Amino acid sequence: MAVAGELAQLARLDPERIEELQTAVAEACLNAMKHGNEMAADSLVEVEIEVAETRLSIDVRDEGRGGAVPETAFDPPDLAAQMSGLQPAGGMGLFVIRSFVDSATFIDDPDREGNQFRMIIHLEPDA
Repeated sequence: MAVAGELAQLARLDPERIEELQTAVAEACLNAMKHGNEMAADSLVEVEIEVAETRLSIDVRDEGRGGAVPETAFDPPDLAAQMSGLQPAGGMGLFVIRSFVDSATFIDDPDREGNQFRMIIHLEPDA
C-alpha cells in the first residue's frame, strides 16, 4: 500500500486518488490471501508495480488454484438480498476496487499457477 502510494505521489496523482489506489491495493492483497491462497500461512502474495509514462500498473499474484473469474464478480452486491438473508454478506471487494482504479481485471497466464489481478491508473501526459 505504502509503496503504491509513494509511486503515485511521484507520478503526481492527487491525494484522494492516492488514497483510492492504496485502498484498492490493500483490498486486492486481502482477496489474494483470503480467496486465492485460502489463508494458507505458507502461501505467498506477490505485488508488482510498474510506472510507465501514461499509466501506473499494479499486479497482485497469489498461489491459489486459479480459474476464470466471471465479469459479474465486479457487479455491486445486492445489499437488500444480503440484509434479508437471501444472499451471504460480502462481495464488495472487486466492486470497490474497480470503482477506485481505471481498469481492474484478472489476467489468464497459462504458464503460471495461481491468480493474477491487474489494476491500472492512467496518468496525466506530463506526470
